[in-house]
Amino acid sequence: MGIEIERRFLVDQELADQWRTYPSQAVLQGYIARDGLGSQVRVRIVDNKARLTVKGTRTGCSRPEYEFEIPLREAEAMLDELHVGDLIEKRRYRVPYEGYIWEVDEFYGDNTGLIIAEIEIPSADTPFDKPAWIGREITELDRYGNAALSIRPINRWSQEDQLSAVEPAATDGLR
Repeated sequence: MGIEIERRFLVDQELADQWRTYPSQAVLQGYIARDGLGSQVRVRIVDNKARLTVKGTRTGCSRPEYEFEIPLREAEAMLDELHVGDLIEKRRYRVPYEGYIWEVDEFYGDNTGLIIAEIEIPSADTPFDKPAWIGREITELDRYGNAALSIRPINRWSQEDQLSAVEPAATDGLR
């Protein structure tokens, strides 16, 4: 069984120049099934390669995850015919920092303005250093999950919630 252990954070957009220079890829993904309890099936296309991912319910910062490469044409058909909610479009940057790779997702479409960074760690209690551009932790806030954003993107959030999603890290007490 595969277990994904990750922590997720909002990103201080005022410090974007510190990570935007790293390699990035366009990502298109959609969800074709979810059970309402946190389990979901996702189809993702990156660089003309496709993957089907099955994720179980999260406990803290970990969850079961299984991933399979699938033919691109089948992925495109699934996204076209079977996706639930909106497709998620984003650019993913891979930023090395203090022995880890931070994945920074800059969202587009109905989620424009939202930037989320995540780090995969070996165990839930693994210590790690955060870059200066890391803001408020959102690991356990379901509304920031990609599956939730496909159903209720930030452009449908209240103005107050939208502002809290893009505010600079310095205002959230993590520094």
